[in-house]
Amino acid sequence: LSWVQERNSIIGDNYRWPHVIPYVLTDSLEMNAKGLILKAFEQYRLKTCIDFKPWEGEKNYISVFKGSGCWSSVGNMQMGLQQLSIGANCDRIGTIEHEFLHALGFWHEQSRSDRDDYVTIVWDRIQSGQEHNFNKYNDSRSDFLNVPYDYNSVMHYSKTAFRNGTEPTIITNIPDFLDVIGQRMDFSEYDLQKLNKLYNCTSSLSFMDTCSFELENICGMIQSSADNDDWQRLSQVSAGPNSDHTNMGMCKDSGYFMHFNTSSGVEGNTAVLESRIFYPKRGFQCLQFYLYNSGNENDQLNVWVREYTSANPNGTLRFIEEIKGSPETYWQLHHVSLNVTSKFRVVFEGVRGNGSSNGGLSIDDINLSETQCPHHIWHIRDFTHLLNTSPAGSNGAIYSPPFYSSKGYAFQVSLYINGTTDNPFNLGIFLSLVSGANDAHLEWPCPWQQVTMILLDQHPDIRQQMSNQRSVTTDPQRVSGSSSNFTWGRPDEVGSEATYPNGTKYMRGPGVGTSAFLTHQRLRSRNFIKEDGVYILLTMEGTPGATSQPTDPDVPAFCPNNFCENDGVCVMVNRTPVCRCPAGDNWWYMGKRCERKGSTRENTVIAVSSTLTVFVVMLIVTITTAVCLKKKYKQGKENIHSLTLEE
Repeated sequence: LSWVQERNSIIGDNYRWPHVIPYVLTDSLEMNAKGLILKAFEQYRLKTCIDFKPWEGEKNYISVFKGSGCWSSVGNMQMGLQQLSIGANCDRIGTIEHEFLHALGFWHEQSRSDRDDYVTIVWDRIQSGQEHNFNKYNDSRSDFLNVPYDYNSVMHYSKTAFRNGTEPTIITNIPDFLDVIGQRMDFSEYDLQKLNKLYNCTSSLSFMDTCSFELENICGMIQSSADNDDWQRLSQVSAGPNSDHTNMGMCKDSGYFMHFNTSSGVEGNTAVLESRIFYPKRGFQCLQFYLYNSGNENDQLNVWVREYTSANPNGTLRFIEEIKGSPETYWQLHHVSLNVTSKFRVVFEGVRGNGSSNGGLSIDDINLSETQCPHHIWHIRDFTHLLNTSPAGSNGAIYSPPFYSSKGYAFQVSLYINGTTDNPFNLGIFLSLVSGANDAHLEWPCPWQQVTMILLDQHPDIRQQMSNQRSVTTDPQRVSGSSSNFTWGRPDEVGSEATYPNGTKYMRGPGVGTSAFLTHQRLRSRNFIKEDGVYILLTMEGTPGATSQPTDPDVPAFCPNNFCENDGVCVMVNRTPVCRCPAGDNWWYMGKRCERKGSTRENTVIAVSSTLTVFVVMLIVTITTAVCLKKKYKQGKENIHSLTLEE
């Protein structure tokens, strides 16, 4: 058993979780962490075939709690309740993804057998007692699934990991990667390759389609015959755009988009482009795409869905959203929420408006997934100029427009372009509540709302985006510094006066966030800055199951007293104690207290024969199996400490 443990990914079906992993989020978790764990699960669903479900009595499950630090055992330990700690300051989505990758069976990237070709470990700089986190396993024990060494892995430690002083513990053999290792933004491309190989994933759960129109088949889209015009696949238009959004004109003989020409024809002319057929599973979708309007302010893009049901096998059109605006000289990001439950197509309808036009409407980089759309978009243009000219500190901060949550709270985000004075060369990001039109009718201090701020990686394929995000949750009992004011109190009472660009005065509450949102080195990597602009996606929503005393109805809480028998576990469901009874592959306990045992073996014996011979044979098999399982379980328990890794 010991040799199996010491692999880059644990080998053996007994260490694999099922593709749907049962979990419990314990009450010890911080509310912000609870919301982020659920968001991390969404990333697994979007990019892999791994899913998660609240525990309902399954034999093995992951119990996530607030322990000391961020850590997890490696692989499925087959021990029933398996702990995973998301402690203080672990509430980052990349850190949570990291720990669940451990649970799924992965070691740190720097533990690979070939790591000395890529990094140097400086052992005398490592904190005493933490050396095991830097262990390397030789190629007779290591299997990295034929994937190259990944400096960009979310499983790689940073250069400062567990250092006992100020010098790095890990030095990359290629110096350019010294500040690359240790990213906790999101899965890297190789992380996903390894996970999907290990669990035989051929598709991801919530992803539906991506299209950048690079191929002539335009992703299986079809032109309607019931319109007046067609969309054209082009690489540039004289009135704009000069290039597609995917490659921004950087790649020769590539870079296409779809264009509806409104410079000719008459008002009311339409061009309809329909996607291929999709089969939804979840009942909600997010359509994301970039639009370039070089036509007239009256030109419009309508988004429809064509739904197919048994009552309407030829499909029925349902209008979703109209997009209209003044022509601009850049691509603009749009999100459209869908709620389709039957098979469907997405329909883009361009409509020529009244007035003259020199160009038209162009679309590119479409992504469709069964995820929730962000609520708001903050587009910051001329970003390179801001980077080059903004001072560190509050004088270099820029402020978003005010946004409203679905509950009516007004909020604002501040971005410190060149960091705070004590932490320069980083993006800093902070959330503030601001005075709004609904304040007199809202609950104050604002209780348990989670605001997620995402700096978008504008990669054309949503599965390969490595966006950077942070979340802040409004704890109504939090106070600001040494004052007695509630941080999330009504801004008119706890805030300070500020002025919008149009001269309107308002009150801005205290800012909460991080001065180390993203380093400038990472900012210039990926596709965070594209067409000299960045996008920050914002969502404000209730934390899962939050009330004035935080609980989560979807996640069972343990009973004060366990009255269940035979190792059953008591949980509270709708304030009623309920036993979750243990079960194996061919046996189970049942009854209100798990007092009765059933098995497939018993049923088979009763159905086939009641003879003494069969009974004796089955008894021998049962005893042998029990002894083996007991031995295997004991070995698993003995080795659990060697399988626990820290972040």
